[in-house]
Amino acid sequence: MGSFWDSYKEFWSERFSFLSNYSNAIQRDRPLHPWTNSDVDQFIALDPVHGPVLKSARDAVQFGITGSALGAAFTAGYAWKYSRSLHGAALSFLAGGVFGWTFGHEIANHALQLYRLDTLAAEAKFLEWWKNKSERGN
Repeated sequence: MGSFWDSYKEFWSERFSFLSNYSNAIQRDRPLHPWTNSDVDQFIALDPVHGPVLKSARDAVQFGITGSALGAAFTAGYAWKYSRSLHGAALSFLAGGVFGWTFGHEIANHALQLYRLDTLAAEAKFLEWWKNKSERGN
């Protein structure tokens, strides 16, 4: 049983290895205090490589939010129109929100050409910068 558990842990740790990029910000004795939009804008201005990538990634969120709202409203509307079922409309609302977020993110991926950028590295670099700034007390 021990070797099965070890192979199981190894399998999933390989699949979620990207989480190690965030470990220095997540696994801390004292959590980092929240950052503001001005802090993010300061990082974008300071880092010529990762700053524009982070800005594009933050802009992509607006596509996801819009897609989520549209997907939720339209699918719930159709479900209510054709079934008059409250629980069906509620489930359609939730599913439409998830599907809309996914489609909105894909549209942003192509419109902002995020597939060419390493957004994970930019986010990790921002977290590293924020950790260093927080520890300095600025």
